[in-house]
Amino acid sequence: MSDSDPKPFDPYDPEVLARANRAILVGLQRQGETAEEAQYLLDELHELVGNLGVEIRGSLIAKIREESPRHLVGSGKMEEIAALARSKECGLVIFDDELTPAQQRNWEKDSNGLKAIDRQEVILDIFVSRAKTREAVLQVELAQLEQMLPRLKRLWSHLDRQRGGGAMQRDAGETQMEMDQRKIRDKIAKVRRELASVVAQRATQRKQRQRVPLPTLSIVGYTNAGKSSLLNRLTGADVLAANQLFATLDPTTRRLELPSGRTLLLTDTVGFVRRLPHRLVEAFKATLEEAVQADFLLHVVDLSSPERMKHAETTLQVLQEIGAGDRPVITVLNKADLLADEAERAEALAAHPDSFLISTKTGEGLPALLEMLEKCAADRDHRMTLLIPHDQYPLLGRIHARATVLSSKAEDAGTRVEAIIPDRLRTLCLPWAVPERV
Repeated sequence: MSDSDPKPFDPYDPEVLARANRAILVGLQRQGETAEEAQYLLDELHELVGNLGVEIRGSLIAKIREESPRHLVGSGKMEEIAALARSKECGLVIFDDELTPAQQRNWEKDSNGLKAIDRQEVILDIFVSRAKTREAVLQVELAQLEQMLPRLKRLWSHLDRQRGGGAMQRDAGETQMEMDQRKIRDKIAKVRRELASVVAQRATQRKQRQRVPLPTLSIVGYTNAGKSSLLNRLTGADVLAANQLFATLDPTTRRLELPSGRTLLLTDTVGFVRRLPHRLVEAFKATLEEAVQADFLLHVVDLSSPERMKHAETTLQVLQEIGAGDRPVITVLNKADLLADEAERAEALAAHPDSFLISTKTGEGLPALLEMLEKCAADRDHRMTLLIPHDQYPLLGRIHARATVLSSKAEDAGTRVEAIIPDRLRTLCLPWAVPERV
């Protein structure tokens, strides 16, 4: 072998291992897409990758008319990207689009060991690093296993495998790969069983909450729009509210005491993102079920983002996918403190009719939002006069605990109570309702 010949790829070479944490980002601009849209998605990929601690040494946008089945981009662009990666001493190319297992194998083969991954793999890795509770860990593990299964050939590409012939003619590499596939399928089945158990526990907890006649409100929106910050501001909770994508994976429920004395159950949910891996949507359906079961949805939009309309569309699309598209939605435009121009504010309100400008940082707009939440809660309430017999003392206790009692007076026949009764408590109270005088 001459000095000019490329060095054979060795995945355990120290130099290769060092390059593995340095990356080139590749965005795609398809026909019909603007350069601005492609650049914004590439910038978002930059932020996603930054959450993993990978060093980004360069980026580019590839214009494509149609996808190449071999490398996603054409052969000329593939060589250009590979040359850029080598010049920057990078061992990793990250695409802002989905790569097939075959395309990933082809990249490693045709570029002499340059590894190629996509946005979906990046998002999965972020979820792995952020998952804390048992449910989130299981959901992420399930998504990882389902992604890994069709990519096993890529892991075993350094072994020779016989093509064709019966099972007895296959060598150790092929046999090991089949064994690994079986192990992964078995692991998938086990994780699904464990996740089903956790989901059943969550359903039990939800039923216990539903016995309490309180309206429920789920906060939804694009990742990093300020959902956790809003929950903290309204309820005084201490949920992690970092300025990073996917800071919150697990739903958190807190009680919100409204000025009138009414109470709501407010739940923070995992954020959405464009091109969210479908397997993650499937895996997190149990978590996102909080949104499906909620009486109302509080849709948080980042007012300061130039892509807020796309973000809102993504959120509504995912809500449709999980079966929450029919829930009543209250839209809030957060981070109003970052947008001082009145014309731009007016334009944003026109683009999102019936929305509220708020700032979780300064408190702007929160009184108006609380007033709207009062109206939503009131729509589910019933003002009733009740005469509760003395032997129904437990019901009287529930009314005082779960309703807004306006007056209470002891009489010979029982206790006369005038109260605002939540919808879920109304059926229990009907037998003791005092007919209204005409």
